[in-house]
Amino acid sequence: MAAIKPEEISHPPMEQLQGLEYCIDSNPSWGEAIALGFQHYILALGTVVMIPSFLVPLMGGTDDDKVRVVQTLLFVGGINTLLQTLFGTRLPTVIGGSWAFMVPVISIIKDSSLQSITDPHVMNLWNDDDNLSIVNADENGANRFFSPLGMVPVISLVGFGLLDKGFPVVGQCVEIGVPMLILFVAFSQYLKHFQTKQLPVLERFALIISVTVIWAYAHLLTASGAYKHHPELTQNNCRTDRANLISSAPWIKIPYPLQWGAPTFDAGHAFGMMSAVFVSLIESTGAYKAASRLASATPPPAHVLSRGIGWQGIGILLAGLFGTVTGFTVSVENIGLLGSTRVGSRRVIQISAGFMIFFSILGKFGALFASIPFTIFAALYCVMFGLVASVGLSFLQFTNMNSMRNLFITGVSLFLGFSIPKYFREYTVAAHHGPAHTKAGWFNDFLNTIFSSSPTVAFIVAVFMDNTLDYKDSAKDRGMPWWFKFRTFKGDSRNEEFYTLPFNLNRFFPPS
Repeated sequence: MAAIKPEEISHPPMEQLQGLEYCIDSNPSWGEAIALGFQHYILALGTVVMIPSFLVPLMGGTDDDKVRVVQTLLFVGGINTLLQTLFGTRLPTVIGGSWAFMVPVISIIKDSSLQSITDPHVMNLWNDDDNLSIVNADENGANRFFSPLGMVPVISLVGFGLLDKGFPVVGQCVEIGVPMLILFVAFSQYLKHFQTKQLPVLERFALIISVTVIWAYAHLLTASGAYKHHPELTQNNCRTDRANLISSAPWIKIPYPLQWGAPTFDAGHAFGMMSAVFVSLIESTGAYKAASRLASATPPPAHVLSRGIGWQGIGILLAGLFGTVTGFTVSVENIGLLGSTRVGSRRVIQISAGFMIFFSILGKFGALFASIPFTIFAALYCVMFGLVASVGLSFLQFTNMNSMRNLFITGVSLFLGFSIPKYFREYTVAAHHGPAHTKAGWFNDFLNTIFSSSPTVAFIVAVFMDNTLDYKDSAKDRGMPWWFKFRTFKGDSRNEEFYTLPFNLNRFFPPS
């Protein structure tokens, strides 16, 4: 057998992914863009429904309350998505509810001082303005500590860190979840070359087609009484009539600020919320970098990241004013959909924001789509989260992975990013409180929130070791020569094409 020459197995690093059909500032036809935007809206519904379904009952809320929270979360999420794509990073990212806020929110719910509220129209958290958080970050200063090597674990665990929302949930209703997973992979990958009028229909619209088929199948099982004698957990995960959203939803309802009453303030709760905002900031930074790669854009420079984080802070402020129960972050699953459809167009995401706002106001129609069993979304997450995680791993091509230093940092930060949050979550389930359990509730919330987030743990470990372990002579191994030109807005001429503000606003907010 002839020896293989080195050049035959060489895959040179490439700044932009190959095979993407539409990048950030190129757009499909209006009909195709609207259909793709509707897909992003459908995918975003999973988290939008799941968070209120978990938290509202803990707060003593009814199905009517849950529907109102779902509507509010959709409405404010749509506004935030428009703001972020217009004035923030300008990347094609959907802004949705964040799981990072769970620990401080549950802590507020359990606060004995709030149990005395008796007004049935004012529930614990919605009368507390600890959600009124705003954050901005000096990314210009922090960015000099980042490298491609340090970002790999962060971006990867933005996807991998959500693995418990994937197949563990699919397994709770395998007769729906597994067919959904197989059908979506078959349409989006194995049958992607099937075309109608030169449009790869199955690849581009695999989500909406497979969801429609499996949703109809699930409804058939429900109507035929297949789950009549099954355990309650199985019925909740498999039946299409357990969400109780359609009957409770009003025909028309416009969410408005302070709809749950006047806010109150507690410094301890606010501090716990600040830790969740910090986690959201780390997760979003990784998500923005993944989105830029799947939109065939340059990595967002420090100025653009800072702009995006600032608008995200305004979004969290709106979350508190409207009473969404949780804060906001970048929707990881929707970033994965960019790669699955090979469409990274900003316009598509802005259209999806329009759907979010429209269906949040028309309650009955929005509730119809929101009643899709969460198992179907979990099957999609198995693909979407994995895609985002692999984008993170792709940054390794800019580093020297024959270096023992780099292998050590990558392996340890990834492992601890998985392992430490798993310990914190399992401890919390078993003991009904986190490992940090002192008399200072704010301190407990801070630590339990920070160390329950996989990307945040990976960020702390990777960035610390990358900047302290033999860092003086390892700039090339870390990928800094490639990374350096993307640290400033003027470092790459393409940044102006991707990230310049609309309406000539750069005159008033010049990039640094």
